Amino acid sequence: MYKSITILYLVCFTCFIFFTRQPDYLDGEITTATIQWVKDSTNKQSIPKAFFSIGKSYYAVDARYVLRELYEGQKVAVIYEASQPQKAAVYSWWGYWMTVGELVGSLVLFIVLFQVAVAVTKNPTAESLLEQLDYNPEKKRRYDD
Repeated sequence: MYKSITILYLVCFTCFIFFTRQPDYLDGEITTATIQWVKDSTNKQSIPKAFFSIGKSYYAVDARYVLRELYEGQKVAVIYEASQPQKAAVYSWWGYWMTVGELVGSLVLFIVLFQVAVAVTKNPTAESLLEQLDYNPEKKRRYDD
């Protein structure tokens, strides 16, 4: 039971990750950007921004993320959709494919649903135990006539 639940969780989580990325991985285009630290206008702190150009247009996207360290002048990959290049994202494993919220939320959901499954199947009634013990599968023919 543990293996099948874990495999089902991993398959569902992988499909969720692959099909919910914004900008979309399948339709997006990847280009290179340069990291520059810029003063934020709201709280006057320096934040990393990824600057890239498409044709004659220049764009800057916020590149900060939890547990990701970026340096001035560092080259990074940026993924964007051609219709909305201002909504680009730094293309990396941590921050684009895997986010903290999704990871924590899915693990909590997995643990809760696993505990519910264990609680439901842990103490069967006496009638269901007798029914399981008396079960004899009926013989089936391989081919119908």
